[in-house]
Amino acid sequence: MHVVSTIAPVCYTIKVIYTWYGNIMDNVKNKILELKKQKNAVILAHCYQNVEIDEVADYVGDSLYLSQMAAESDADMIVFAGVTFMAETAKIISPDKKVIIPDLNSGCEMADMIDLENLRAFKAKHPEVPTVCYINSTAEVKSECDICCTSSNAVKIVESLKSDKVLFVPDQYLGKWVEAQLEGVEVITYDGCCPIHNQVTKKDIISMREKYSNSKVLTHPECRKEVAELSDYVGSTTGIMNFVKNHPEENSFIIVTEKGVIDRLKRDYPQKEFVLITKNMVCPNMKTNSLNTIYSALTEEKYEIELDKETSKKALTCINRMLEVSK
Repeated sequence: MHVVSTIAPVCYTIKVIYTWYGNIMDNVKNKILELKKQKNAVILAHCYQNVEIDEVADYVGDSLYLSQMAAESDADMIVFAGVTFMAETAKIISPDKKVIIPDLNSGCEMADMIDLENLRAFKAKHPEVPTVCYINSTAEVKSECDICCTSSNAVKIVESLKSDKVLFVPDQYLGKWVEAQLEGVEVITYDGCCPIHNQVTKKDIISMREKYSNSKVLTHPECRKEVAELSDYVGSTTGIMNFVKNHPEENSFIIVTEKGVIDRLKRDYPQKEFVLITKNMVCPNMKTNSLNTIYSALTEEKYEIELDKETSKKALTCINRMLEVSK
């Protein structure tokens, strides 16, 4: 009896706190929705974001989808719940729109691995070879590449160049994965990677397969070659989610990408089993955004993305080529 009498008040207190917090968040959501109408704003959210952001976002998806939505949007303001290079891409595509990123700390370690000086040195070693840049790159890098790509369309983009050699920056693993999908094309890669995906090893896959022998392994191509080779499916975040959707007969999946994807899969398919490959698959930069930072961004219209006009113009050519090929 003593135990019950002690636990009951604690449980009640926790319930009250959750209710109170839920009411506050509902209030923030309603304010965001109202501000969007007032300011003719659209919210784009990458699927690595905190899942709560989906409730106020107009579009949720991978980099290709969000780039396409930015290009098609007739909004006056774009609030990009993602990382800086994504917001930059939206600004490049829509230079007359105000593009806001809710948190200045939402950078990208992969994008930071290459700058203009390093890109020029890399290209100088391989003259006359077309250069493809992963969308995970800065506006400056995009401005000196021939065409951009995402993990959704990378194979199609490289193939469209009709060249037996292609330079690929900055992700070495995505570049080499593309090479493995094509015959007669050498993809010369820059030595960059995503630290989150790079931590997954062959040992992790083997260990998980032993524990979950009936599970399908779904992997992002930013992972190491040895990991991709042991997977049942390799594709973008949208590709991974579509695999689950298109295979209703499968009930268990090992997800090898950022935690945001598994959060959405668990929400959308509660009857299925989803296992994250390791607990460390969390991008801290992606998780800087929240309902509160989005509300502040809309209220104060901060932090606005501003780009050099000449750089933006050159980068737009690179991105537009990608969008044209991706139609």
